[in-house]
Amino acid sequence: MPRRKKQPEIVNEADIEKIRASLTKTNIKLKKISLTEKQLSLLKIIFDNDSKIIFISGPAGTSKTYVAIYGALQLYNMNNERGITYVRTIAESGEKSLGALPGEMAEKINPYMMPMNEKLDELLIPGQASIVKDKEIIKGMPINYLRGASWRNEIVIADESQNFTFKELTTLMTRLGEGSKLIICGDPMQSDINGKSGFADMYSLFNDNESKEQGIHTFYFGPEDIKRSEILKYVIQKIQKK
Repeated sequence: MPRRKKQPEIVNEADIEKIRASLTKTNIKLKKISLTEKQLSLLKIIFDNDSKIIFISGPAGTSKTYVAIYGALQLYNMNNERGITYVRTIAESGEKSLGALPGEMAEKINPYMMPMNEKLDELLIPGQASIVKDKEIIKGMPINYLRGASWRNEIVIADESQNFTFKELTTLMTRLGEGSKLIICGDPMQSDINGKSGFADMYSLFNDNESKEQGIHTFYFGPEDIKRSEILKYVIQKIQKK
């Protein structure tokens, strides 16, 4: 697990009201959802104009991707000139090639977009998810196709980042241009790449005040933040005690 440092300040009531007020200015129509104070604390960092890169670490069921996509959609509503890119691995290891998979790029990556599509269905009112997809407001991109890319005015969500190597995370972070924001979600307990994951090391590297002053934040969800189910919370706590 990444070394845990001081957590962001829990937002006060004025902060919460300010965030909620901003959520009424929408183009993409989202459902009204309930967020915990911890989730609101993360959302506040995502909305902060000075935040450039946000690492989110935590076990399954803590709403890492849920809050990241929710925040990205709201940022899009605030500025429609921004695009949203969803990045993840396209196989068990990011070192593998898409060449062996049938179809064009969109067809190849589509099955790996399922977690994002599920979150869109949860967050958007009926009919909105298809609009988001048809207008390509959110684009999918595999981690091993980033070389040469450059993002300006883009909100980038890197999901399942525990399956990225340190080199892949470096490539990801160095694609970021002016006006962009990168949200990196990962669960160190669930890496599929046999000890090659760079997520925990990269999280720890930037888990300090100097990085925070540069706009690079780390945010940690613990087992106590699991919302999916009580049995999952028990399972995670049991495994962590092993």
